[in-house]
Formats: sequence, C-alpha cells, structure tokens
Amino acid sequence: MTTADTAWPYGTDVDRDDPLTALRIPVTGTHPGHSYTATFDRESEVRPTDAEAQMIASFIEEYQDRHFGNGRWRKIQQAKPFDMDCYTTSIFHKWAADDWSYRCVTWTGGPFWAPVFPRQRGTDTDTATIKGPVTLEQLMDRIHSTGDEPWPHWAAWKAQHPEAFPQHPAQEG
Repeated sequence: MTTADTAWPYGTDVDRDDPLTALRIPVTGTHPGHSYTATFDRESEVRPTDAEAQMIASFIEEYQDRHFGNGRWRKIQQAKPFDMDCYTTSIFHKWAADDWSYRCVTWTGGPFWAPVFPRQRGTDTDTATIKGPVTLEQLMDRIHSTGDEPWPHWAAWKAQHPEAFPQHPAQEG
C-alpha cells in the first residue's frame, strides 16, 4: 500500500506543498539531496513574484530543451515532478525585491553566492564576478554569458517565451 508519505520520493529535500512545485520548481535548501536542474532556496528572505517564478520555470525548461530536446530522456524527465540534471544544480536565492543571487552545488571555491551576501558587497570578500544587487533576469543573463552580452541561444529563448520574459517580444525573421 502506498501512503502519501511514501509516494513523495524527495522526503524533506523538497517542500511538497509549496506553490512553486506546480511550476516544476523544487524548493530546497542550499545543498539539495538530488541533482535538480534549478531550485529556489527556501531560506530566501523574500519569495519570488509570480513573474519571477515564471522566469525560473522557463530557465529550467530552456536548459532541458537545449540539452535533451524532445527525445526519450526529456520524456522520462517530464514524467517526474521536477527536472533533473546529472551534472549540477543552480540554486536561486532572493534577498529583496530585484536582488537575486545563485550558486551551483558543484562550486568548491570562491564566494558561496554570486553576487555575494548583501552585507559582503563592496568588501574585500566580494570576489564574485557578478556584482549585486541584480534582478532575476539580469542574473540569468549573466549565467548564460561569458561577458556583457547573453549567449544567442538564451536571447532567442527569451524572445520565444514572452510569457516569462514579456519585455522581449519575438523577433521578426
């Protein structure tokens, strides 16, 4: 017999009843027990707005689409409540309105968050290449770049998904 507790394979790693779960966004701590594509940090000072939640869901979808397309692996992923990645997990943290950071679970050096904690900004410990505060979209653009401009695949994704990025209408071909 399956009970509600045994049917949830993530235990306390993911907040099962969090509204973000419906958008396939796991709400976890800073060191999740599974390799999700991206998560929202439950210890954040502020919750994402509905628009920001759509951006996180789109960030996850873009990653899955780019790496797995519509093949067999993607279909297996879609049968689960969350998208997984075997390499890394990006964890998003919100400090205040339009003040976001992220970290990857694979990071072994450097600052814990990029941008760093608000109280560390502008100090000797502020070694992150991304300086805060930044909006969620600015942060995602930096994640998808090696310089000042986002990579073309990310810019195209945003243009094709105005439901998540409304200020970026689809470009005329």
